[in-house]
Amino acid sequence: IGVFNNLSQSNILDSIDNFVKEIENSQILMLPGGFSAGDEPDGSAKFMVAVLKNEKIKKAINNLLKRDGLILGICNGFQTLIKLGLITDGVIKDQDVHSPTLTMNSIGRHISTMGYIKVMSNLSPWLRKAELGGVYANPASHGEGRFVAQSKDIEKFISNGQIATMYADLDLSPNIGDNYNFNGSYMAVEGMSSPDGKVFGKILHSERIGRGVAINVYGEQDMKIFESGVEYFTA
Repeated sequence: IGVFNNLSQSNILDSIDNFVKEIENSQILMLPGGFSAGDEPDGSAKFMVAVLKNEKIKKAINNLLKRDGLILGICNGFQTLIKLGLITDGVIKDQDVHSPTLTMNSIGRHISTMGYIKVMSNLSPWLRKAELGGVYANPASHGEGRFVAQSKDIEKFISNGQIATMYADLDLSPNIGDNYNFNGSYMAVEGMSSPDGKVFGKILHSERIGRGVAINVYGEQDMKIFESGVEYFTA
């Protein structure tokens, strides 16, 4: 979509209009991580949430979903989708202190490692080519990836099939221990989807894989998320 220019009010207004046009001409909206929108307490999600709550952009996103479009968020992008309500409820809505969120890792600092995650649900089209029950290794690089929510909300998400991926050990079991659930997420939640599956977010970096990357790491790394997203529109 390009650069969101916030140097002046006129730059912001132009960027909003350009953003809306791009969304209207797209089938997929992807929100990346990796300090793509700066970083500070609450991460770059703070900036992205403020932008996406603009009424024009909000309307364009709602229309994207109504015409069967897909939305993906990784790391800071997942933070954004959670804080907008798009993951939990499938629509942009105001959040309160009791709403599910992603917050500071339980160790209180940034984490950079490889993590193992188990696919718990294939509700989302983004996971149609991933193996249900399969465990994948993905890079972790975040300071605020700890998923927290009230028990009643987690129970609802599990019942709906919205808990897409959970941190796991090599015995293929979801694991809430510190060695595998290294950011302290409640119920070892790593990724979630909206109730209809069209919006999907995860913390670990599925985009940071390749034939020459982390070749000494045990296990399959490619969840085929991006292939699945494209295939949704071409199959």
